[in-house]
Amino acid sequence: MPLRSVRDRGVPRDAVHHPLFARCYARFSVGAETRMGMARVRERLLAGLSGRVIEVGAGNGLNFSHYPGTVCEVVAIEPERVLRQLAVEAALRARVPVDVAPGAAEALPVKSEAFDAAVVSLVLCSVRDVPRALAELRRVLRPGGQVRFFEHGRGGGRVMTFTQRALDRTLWPPLSGGCHLSREPVAALREAGFALGPYRRVMMPENGPALPSSYCALGTAWRPS
Repeated sequence: MPLRSVRDRGVPRDAVHHPLFARCYARFSVGAETRMGMARVRERLLAGLSGRVIEVGAGNGLNFSHYPGTVCEVVAIEPERVLRQLAVEAALRARVPVDVAPGAAEALPVKSEAFDAAVVSLVLCSVRDVPRALAELRRVLRPGGQVRFFEHGRGGGRVMTFTQRALDRTLWPPLSGGCHLSREPVAALREAGFALGPYRRVMMPENGPALPSSYCALGTAWRPS
């Protein structure tokens, strides 16, 4: 049965297929909830949300248990089959209604201006076309709707940024499910026409060594009314 919030826009059911990486990510991400402080980050990311929410790139659904009761529905889009199945299982344990559906960030299978908020969490690093994905977020948000984001990207000094770019050109994307280390998510949101609200720089892990993937931004943006 098709989800009531989702419509067919010709997106293949498996727009992304990284089964080995998906299994490794699922195992690593569960441990990171406590070991790296990700559970606290998710709480801050989602605090205060209400209404209908679309989460793009929901992964294995670790955000679901952190949505506040003021959210009436979450539509979670996940293109990778292995992660999507784990997200379906997580949705059954969530405190709020969650519908999990296949789809790509660049062609979201939902109606325009249908959501009060959108959530992107460690997603913009791996989408194939960031401007198109953000244009889709603008399309599906109502005027004045907000985007909650937690994304990693370029950071550190000259040596670190050189390392990030070198890894992006060589080993990192094929080994990490298409992830890129040197993108600039805050700048991309601004260039896509979102109004930037408060955001903060976060290092992950919080108290560990600085890795090429450590430089994160946590905050809010709005679709202009």
